[in-house]
Amino acid sequence: MKLISELLIFFVAIIHLYIVYLEMFAWTTKGKDTFKSFPKHLFEETKGMAANQGLYNGFLAAGLIWSLLIGNPDWSAYVAYFFLGCVAVAGIYGAITVQRSILFVQTIPASLAILFTYLFQHSL
Repeated sequence: MKLISELLIFFVAIIHLYIVYLEMFAWTTKGKDTFKSFPKHLFEETKGMAANQGLYNGFLAAGLIWSLLIGNPDWSAYVAYFFLGCVAVAGIYGAITVQRSILFVQTIPASLAILFTYLFQHSL
């Protein structure tokens, strides 16, 4: 069952690496297809802002991957909780302010990873 927790954490990291790609490198191309609620004429003007957001998503992915590399199970879980919590909160905020689908792409996977980490990775 610990493997399920680790796979969920890895899955959330992969989601965020894809978001890094979209926001930093494909904002004016694939970004337009992904972020449909954002006016198409603003993509070019907001390229720098999107790249900055992508960088932050990269930090989230790096933190999640780091949590999987920590040998101590308790510290691994604590680091995972922090970064998964950041993802879940950012997903809620994004769903409220940008696009409802962000809740399903970010918050739900992160929340499932938190739950499985709590249940199977270590005891608090």
